[in-house]
Amino acid sequence: MDNTGRIMAFVIWIICSLLFVVIGIYVMKSKKTKPFGFWANAEAPEVSDVEGYNKALGKLWIIFGVGFAVDGLPLLAGQNSALIIISVIGAMFLSIGVMVYYTLCIEAKYKKK
Repeated sequence: MDNTGRIMAFVIWIICSLLFVVIGIYVMKSKKTKPFGFWANAEAPEVSDVEGYNKALGKLWIIFGVGFAVDGLPLLAGQNSALIIISVIGAMFLSIGVMVYYTLCIEAKYKKK
């Protein structure tokens, strides 16, 4: 992959990470009285503090987006670089970490008992 290809791959990766950051900002700043969902095609849990829950969820998406962008830096090393495994494994562990944090911290704190 030439320089143009490397940069194009990195730009696409950054665009994807920016989408997560934009979603996070939207969720944080939203004035909706209904909690946002975290899991795909699943209802959001009933929460005790909708504003606090949405703010925490928005921060989580922003942190994920920034971490995802950093995970993409090895894409600049080139096509045949072994460093690309850092992006793949890093994105996987980052995703698992976000799911664990959501379940153990955010959902546990805000879910109605």
